[in-house]
Amino acid sequence: MVHTVVIADDITGANDIGIMYAKKGLRTFVYSYGNGEKKNYLDCDVLVIDTDSRFYTAGQAYEKVYCALKTVPKKGVKQYIAKQCSVFRGNIGAEFDAMLDALDKKFAVIVLGFPNNGRTTLHSIHYVYGIRLEESQFRDDPVHPMKCSDLREILKTQTKRRVGFIHYEAYEKGMRFTKGLLEQERKQGGYCIMDVRDNKDLEFLAELLKEEDILCGSSALSEYLAKVQDFCPKEDAQDILVSTDDRVLCIAGSLTPQTIQQTEYLKKQGYPVYELDTRKLVNPKSREEEYRRICEEIEKAYQTASIAMVHSMHTPQLVKETKELARESGMDNTKISVLVSATLSKIAVHVADLFQIRKFIVCGGDTSASLCGRLGIEGMMVQEEIEAGLPICQSVNVPYYQLVFKSGSFGSREFLVRAIGRMNGR
Repeated sequence: MVHTVVIADDITGANDIGIMYAKKGLRTFVYSYGNGEKKNYLDCDVLVIDTDSRFYTAGQAYEKVYCALKTVPKKGVKQYIAKQCSVFRGNIGAEFDAMLDALDKKFAVIVLGFPNNGRTTLHSIHYVYGIRLEESQFRDDPVHPMKCSDLREILKTQTKRRVGFIHYEAYEKGMRFTKGLLEQERKQGGYCIMDVRDNKDLEFLAELLKEEDILCGSSALSEYLAKVQDFCPKEDAQDILVSTDDRVLCIAGSLTPQTIQQTEYLKKQGYPVYELDTRKLVNPKSREEEYRRICEEIEKAYQTASIAMVHSMHTPQLVKETKELARESGMDNTKISVLVSATLSKIAVHVADLFQIRKFIVCGGDTSASLCGRLGIEGMMVQEEIEAGLPICQSVNVPYYQLVFKSGSFGSREFLVRAIGRMNGR
C-alpha cells in the first residue's frame, strides 16, 4: 500500500520531491497524469503524479489535480502533498483548492522554504538566497514574473479560502506551544503558511506535521518527513541496466542564471555545445531549417564525442528579440516557450533514434515534460541524488531510459559535468 501520495505541477518538481524519499530507502515512483486515465501503478511507498499544470489556466490546473486524486489508490494512504514551485510560480491557489476539494478537507499547511537551494520564509516573506522574491531572479520570469514577496498576499489572489500563518518565534517556544497555534489555525480552516529559516526549522516542522493529512509547498520538508514517519519500506526494486554506452544528450530550455552558468561551464570543459536560434522558430520554414542544422551539428559531434548539448538562446537581447518576433506572429510568452521546448525535444528524439541514446539530461520543467511525451515515458523510478533535489531516474516502460530532469534554478555550476559522470558510473 502507498503511504504518501504527491501531486506535482511539473516533472522536475515531481523528481525533486521523489528523491527526498528515495534516498531514505523508500520505493518511489513518478508517473505522468497524461490524459487522466487510471494507470496500473507499481507497488511503492511514495507515489508521485506529475500533472504538468504550471503553464495551464487556473481552471485547467484545478481540474487536473482534482481528477488525478480520483485515480490514485486510497487504501493505506497516510498523507497527501501538493508539490509546487519553491518560489510559488504557477496555479498555486487553484491546485491547493483542488486537493482540499477532492479529499473533502478544510485545512492544509504550507511549507515553502528550501534552505539547501536558498529559499527561506520569514514572517511569511519569501527570500531567494537572502534576496526578497520580488527583487530576485524570478522578478522577470518570462511566464510567471514574481512581483510580490509576501506568500500570504500571493496566495490570497488565487483562492477564496482563508490564509493564516505561524511565524518562527513560535518554534522557539517549543513543540507544545506551536501545536496549540496550529490547532487554532485548523479550527479556522483554509491554509496556514509556516516560516522556514534553516534546516533546523524543517526538522522541527517534520515532527510537528508528520501526521498532518495534507501538506503543500516545496520538496524540502519531505526529506525530514521521510526520517520521522512510520513507513514500512517495500523491498528494493532491482535496477534495470539501461545502457553501457557512454553517450549522453543534454538539452536546455531554461533561461535561469544557474542553467546558463552550467551550460557555459560544460562548454569550457571542451564538450560540444550548440545554441538553437529561437528567433527562427516563429516562422515554420526557418524553424525546419534550424531544426535540420542543429541535428546535423549534433550528428557530427557524436562521430567523435560521447556527450553533446543543445540549448535555447539565453542572452537577454536574443530572448527579447525572440519574444518580439513571436508577439508579431500572435504568440504570447507561454506559446513561444512551449514551441522552444517542443523543438528541443524533437531534436533530442531524432538524435537518440539515430545513435540509440538512452541517457538524457534536461534543464527546465517544460522541456523535460515535452521530452517525456515524445519518448512515451509513462513513469519513472527515482534512484539516486546527484545534488540537492536533483536525482537520476529510470523509466519503467520499454525502452528503458536513464533520465536527469533539472529544475532550471537548481544545481551548482559543475552540475552537468557531475551528472554526466554519475550516469556513466564515474
